[in-house]
Amino acid sequence: MNSKNLTTTKSTQAALNTLLTRIRLTDTGVLILLALAKLVLHALANSQYGWHRDELDMLDSARYLDWGYAAYPPVTAFITGVALTLFGPSLVGVRLFPALAQAAVMVLAGLMARELGGKRLAQIVASVAAGIAPVAFLAGSLLSYSSFDALWWVLIAYLMIRLLKSNNPRWWLGIGVVIGLGMMTKYTLIFLVAGIVAGVLFTRARRYLISPWLWGGVVLAVLIFLPNLIWQAQHDFISLDFLRSIHARDVSIGRTDDFLSEQFLLSANVVTIPLWVAGLLCYFFARTGKPYRPIGWMYVVPLALFLIAKGRSYYLAATYPMLIAAGAVVMERWIARLSIGWSRLVRAITAIAFAGGGAIFAAIALPIAPINSAWWNTVTKINGEFKEEIGWPELVETVANIYAALPVEERGHTGILTGNYGEAGAINLYGPAYGLPEAISGVNSYWLRGYGDPPPQNLILLDMLPGYSFEACTLAGHVTNRYRIRNEETDHPDIFLCRGVRRPWPEIWKNIRRFG
Repeated sequence: MNSKNLTTTKSTQAALNTLLTRIRLTDTGVLILLALAKLVLHALANSQYGWHRDELDMLDSARYLDWGYAAYPPVTAFITGVALTLFGPSLVGVRLFPALAQAAVMVLAGLMARELGGKRLAQIVASVAAGIAPVAFLAGSLLSYSSFDALWWVLIAYLMIRLLKSNNPRWWLGIGVVIGLGMMTKYTLIFLVAGIVAGVLFTRARRYLISPWLWGGVVLAVLIFLPNLIWQAQHDFISLDFLRSIHARDVSIGRTDDFLSEQFLLSANVVTIPLWVAGLLCYFFARTGKPYRPIGWMYVVPLALFLIAKGRSYYLAATYPMLIAAGAVVMERWIARLSIGWSRLVRAITAIAFAGGGAIFAAIALPIAPINSAWWNTVTKINGEFKEEIGWPELVETVANIYAALPVEERGHTGILTGNYGEAGAINLYGPAYGLPEAISGVNSYWLRGYGDPPPQNLILLDMLPGYSFEACTLAGHVTNRYRIRNEETDHPDIFLCRGVRRPWPEIWKNIRRFG
C-alpha cells in the first residue's frame, strides 16, 4: 500500500471514529430510547377494541371544561381536550398522552438511579423495571383520571432525591408546583404528601422546616390547587360524597381485599421484587441510603394509610419506581464486586427475567388478544376491563333506531336518560351522527349538568327501570354487541321508551343522583 492510500485509510478511519463518538448514546439517550420503545409498543396496541367507559366519560368532561368534576379534579379533562383538539376522537391519539406519561416515568426511574449514584446498568435496570410493571402497561393503554397520577408521584420522588442530594432548599419550589398539579389530577396524592411530611419530621430533613423555600413550596401547591378547592366549596364538596360512595362500593364487593398481595403482582412486576425490596431496605438501613431516608417514608406512610383506609391496590403503584431506582444501584454495586463470569451470569439472568416477565404481563395487560380467542378468554378472566371496551357503537345504533322510529313530532320532546356514565358518553360521542339529542344522567357530573331546558317529555331509558314517573313505558330494545361479549351493559340489556313524565323534573332530578 503506498503512502497516499495509507493516509487516505487513516483519514477515513479517523472520520469514522469521530462519527461513532458523536452518535454514541449518552446515558440519558439510552433512557429515552427505552421510553420510546415502550411508547411505540403502546401506539401499536392502543388501536384495538374500542373506547373504555372511563374514556367515554373523560371525552365528555373535556367538552365541559371546568375547575372540577364530581369524580376527579380538572387536569385529566384538560389534557383530554388538548388530545381531542390535536387528533379528534382517535383511540391512538387520545391514548398517546397516558402512554407518554408512562414513558416519562421510565425516564425518571433511570434518572433517579443516576442521582443515587448508579451508572448505566443501574439506570437501564431501573427504567426497564418501571416500564414492565403490570400497572404501567394498563395505565399506558387507557385514558382515565388515574392516567397521569403516577407521573406526578414519580416526578415528586425525583425532585426529592435532587433536594436531598444537593441540599439546595430551592427544590422545594418545584416540589410544591408538582404537588399542586398532582392534587389537580387525583386527590390520592395527599397520601404521598403525608409520606413527605413524615419523611421531613422523622429524619434530618426536618432542618428544612425553618427554610422559607419549603413554605414557599407549600404556598405554590395551595395556590395551584385553590381553584379546585373553590369549585368544591361552590358545589357542596360533592367529591367527598363521590369518594365515600365509591369507597363503600369497593369495600363491599371486595375490591380492596387483595391490597397486599397485589403489591407483588400488580403494582410492580413480580420479577422486580428483589429490586424494590432491596431499595426499601437501602433507604432505611444502608449507610449510602441514609441521606435519602425520607424517600423510604414516602413509601411506608402511604402503604400504612392505604391499608388502614382500605384503598385499592394500584393506588400505591407509583411509589415503586423510587424503590426500584435504589434497588438497581444496590444491584449494580453488588455485580461490580463479582468476578467477570458471575457478573455476566447475573446480567443474563436479569435480562431473561425482565424479558420473560415483561412479555407475560404485556400479553395480559395490553389490549392485543384477539377477541373471543382462548388468549382473550384467559386475559379477561384476569382483567375484565377489556370487556368494557366492546359494544358502544352497537348500543348507540340501537338507541338511534328507537329514536328514528318515533313520530317526527315526538323526537323534539324525547330525551335519553342513562344509568351510567359510559352510556352517556357513548351517546354523546356517536349520537350526533344519528341526530340524537345529548344524553342526560344522574351520575357524577352529569347530574350537575341537569336535564335540559326545556326538559324532555318522553325518555329513552338505558340501565334504568321505568318506575312510576311516566304515564306509559314499553320495552323498546336490548343492548347487544356483535361479539356476544358479556359485560356490564349486557347485564342490564333492556331499553325502555317512556312517554308522559308525570312528576316535576326538579323532584325527579333530586332523587336520581348517584355515583359510579
